[in-house]
Amino acid sequence: MSTEKEKYIMALDLGTSVASAIIFNHDGEIFSEASKEFEQSFPRPGWIEQDAVELWYSIASVAYDAISKGGLTAGDIAGIGITNQRETTILWNRETGKPIANVIVWQDRRTSHICDRLREQGLEETIKEKTGLQIDAYFSATKIMWLLDHVKGARELAGQGKLAFGTVDSWVVWKFTKGACHIIDVSNASRTMLFNINTLQWDEQLLDMMNIPVSIMPEVRSSSEVYASTHPSVLGQAIPLAAVIGDQQAALFGQQCFEKGMVKNTYNTGCFILMNTGNQPVFSNHRLITTIAWKIGNEVTYALEGSVFNGNTVIQWLRDGLNLIDSIEDIENLAKSEPDSGGVFIVPSFTGLGAPYWDQYARGTLFGLNMGTTAGHIARATLEAIALRSADVIKAMEADIGIDIPEVRVGGTFLNDTMLQFQADILDLPVVQPVRTEMPSVGAACLAGLAVGFWKNIEELKAQHRIAKVFHAKMEKEKVKYFLKYWNKAVNKSLSWIDPLD
Repeated sequence: MSTEKEKYIMALDLGTSVASAIIFNHDGEIFSEASKEFEQSFPRPGWIEQDAVELWYSIASVAYDAISKGGLTAGDIAGIGITNQRETTILWNRETGKPIANVIVWQDRRTSHICDRLREQGLEETIKEKTGLQIDAYFSATKIMWLLDHVKGARELAGQGKLAFGTVDSWVVWKFTKGACHIIDVSNASRTMLFNINTLQWDEQLLDMMNIPVSIMPEVRSSSEVYASTHPSVLGQAIPLAAVIGDQQAALFGQQCFEKGMVKNTYNTGCFILMNTGNQPVFSNHRLITTIAWKIGNEVTYALEGSVFNGNTVIQWLRDGLNLIDSIEDIENLAKSEPDSGGVFIVPSFTGLGAPYWDQYARGTLFGLNMGTTAGHIARATLEAIALRSADVIKAMEADIGIDIPEVRVGGTFLNDTMLQFQADILDLPVVQPVRTEMPSVGAACLAGLAVGFWKNIEELKAQHRIAKVFHAKMEKEKVKYFLKYWNKAVNKSLSWIDPLD
């Protein structure tokens, strides 16, 4: 009797500061994994950069390590799903394969003045109607404009058809295929401020208005299909590249938010809240983003999104800037050293405020200090701030779609009971934490597995979903009102903190 050797699915996740590879078996369990941090640089205030070559080596090395640790070969991998930090922008020379400059990271604010100019030109409604996005330095378009105008020879290369643009997924696929495949999926394309989410094409009018040549743009594909295979020289054998999806959309899929009205929040570098809105875009009246969640076959699923730019970065600040904790995990014990936050409120707008405020000139602020304020108060206020910023977005979603949200599914790299209980209290909603919390990787793996037939259908995936904890609201209503009153007061004082010309 012969038995076929078991196959596996590999998810590659290139986040904002960590590259990871996770290999899943058919039951959706982690078989092997590897991760590696990579550098970010801060050449000027508000500027955040990465080295594209280092990004590539990081993801290629963790892919190799995960395969090796599992005692596998590339031939044991049925397919690869890629998920990535989204709006981050890379331009490279098609002939040499070399980047023409450092990567501009999604958090980078250097193009705020370009955004101001686009607003002054009266383009806000046009961009919203076509792309579903607010004009903001967060998205790729103004980063591309800046690189074309500030990197010597960039426009000449573009005019000669030698320049390529991509978000991180495009760059990684290009490198895996040795330049044979220049693509982007609809979810990442919808984050560029250049993609028409109604026609599902690059918008020529927007490209012209921003002086970006269409020749540099990648081909737009679905989120779950076999685009190409890795070049055999990279991992030792060709492996189908079978899914590409932005990390937050991947997390929505991984959380199995397949029904309209289902919401997830991922607590990572930032907090990203997405709601499935079905097969039609819902344009927000509360300054949320309308985006594409994923495309499978010919069916497109849309989402509302609100981005909290600073989540885990605030806890990192307590560790690295204030030396209040030795590790990220220490935050909860320090917070528990006080019964409450002692009237302290932190607005974590280190790189501006995202949805629903969209104030690129807001900055982080700390209110309510007194002589009795302790490190424990500040730690607790930090966890509460992350939950309060998330609540701003979730309440706006409820108002936009006009239906009650049944629950919020959560995942991410930092989760603790104190923060999640406060989140449930402020929202007056169940907060559901699954057993698997690395949701971008889960989503990318599922989409790749569907593309290559590793899993037959979504029903098969649903059987793998397991819940670890559910947090129910238990805070008194008057106390919730207190938090919301002073939170709103603190946010309003942080808006437009710096002047545009400073």
